[in-house]
Amino acid sequence: MAANGLKHRHPPASVKLEYKNRTEAQIKDGEHHPGGPIKHGTYGQALRMVLLAAYFLGSCICIFVTQLMGAPLYFFNQDLYYAWMALTKQHFGLLIATMTQWWSPTLVRVSGDKSVRGQLRRTKDGRLECDFEERMILIANHQIYTDWLYLWWIAYTAKMHGHIYIILKESIKWIPILGQGMMFYGFVFLSRKWAKDKPRFQHRLQKLSGRHSGPMSGSQSLDPMWLLIFPEGTNLSKNGRAGSKRWADKAGLQDLQHLLLPRSTGLQFCLQEMRSTVKWVYDCTVIYEGVPRGQFGQDIFTLKSTYFQGRPPKSVNMYWRRFAVSTIPIDDTKEFEEWLRQRWIEKDKLLEHYVQTGRFPADDEEAPSADGGKAVKGAGYIETEVKPASPIEFFQIFLPVMAMGLVINVVVKFYRMFVRTIFGAMA
Repeated sequence: MAANGLKHRHPPASVKLEYKNRTEAQIKDGEHHPGGPIKHGTYGQALRMVLLAAYFLGSCICIFVTQLMGAPLYFFNQDLYYAWMALTKQHFGLLIATMTQWWSPTLVRVSGDKSVRGQLRRTKDGRLECDFEERMILIANHQIYTDWLYLWWIAYTAKMHGHIYIILKESIKWIPILGQGMMFYGFVFLSRKWAKDKPRFQHRLQKLSGRHSGPMSGSQSLDPMWLLIFPEGTNLSKNGRAGSKRWADKAGLQDLQHLLLPRSTGLQFCLQEMRSTVKWVYDCTVIYEGVPRGQFGQDIFTLKSTYFQGRPPKSVNMYWRRFAVSTIPIDDTKEFEEWLRQRWIEKDKLLEHYVQTGRFPADDEEAPSADGGKAVKGAGYIETEVKPASPIEFFQIFLPVMAMGLVINVVVKFYRMFVRTIFGAMA
């Protein structure tokens, strides 16, 4: 599905075309940054860094303690164990949503093609709601390190933020607290050595096809699951782009302008292993406003500029579509490689369409829904912000630890009272 031939029903968004000739050095030095001028001075940045670190680390510790509280459930009732871990995963989804809202408020513009018609909507209070499948494999291009954060927030809008699973580098699991928490979440850690990864990967995929009847099990007999894969393997960068071009030249393949050529082995294996339990592949094409042609978002929207200087992307733009697994040639390696490459060529055209017009295409026609139901109107462009449904929802993160603290306090007081009573009777 290329972008050619699509109508433009809206004027271009605010992709600042004047940025396209700015050098990478100018942007790094703070001149004409796509996120605007620095909003906080040195002391303000230091304060924001301290507050962000306190909130993030404090919340992660609370979530990890909550996970440890529920870990013994595995030996007594696995349905409750998986429900408890899904709850703690929801807490992390809330953490990144509130962290983004408070330190890096960003406009998100969402659209899609007719394959997701009726599955995207904007609520009366301006929030995004996604009615995506409970079980799916989610693929996306990888622009900057925070892509996963926005995709986890999309899961939040679908009430699936407790059931997202991410494929990560093996080294991440050794990060104190954060890595162990991700292990509790059932994330998939790979070393990028297929002989070593394949049996481990297969075991994790079999786990993700399990059935449980706990309170977080969803409406289907199978557990809800969004499995997030970045087929490019790494985020877009100067070195990655050069390596991708060398690969394309060596293999005689069409090179891409805005993406890295995708790797097919992991995704094909996922689809083969889960073909009986997953019916859909959802694809998200993401781009950040203002990145000049030929430059890379990771160099512009750094942790410092985004969270401390107050210069996040002016908008995060997402284009959604989906494909039925039954239509994908997952049993023929060469055909699957070509299928995936064609999807990336389409994504590259979508990104070029955005660079030229400031918008992705959008389905706003009225026709039967993607699932063949009654006629519905496409959502067009949905503009919203990353934020939770309620401003006090983030308190959920701390409730289990607070409850445990109250119980411990009651037990300690009861024990002391008991000891005083016993020794008082003996005196």
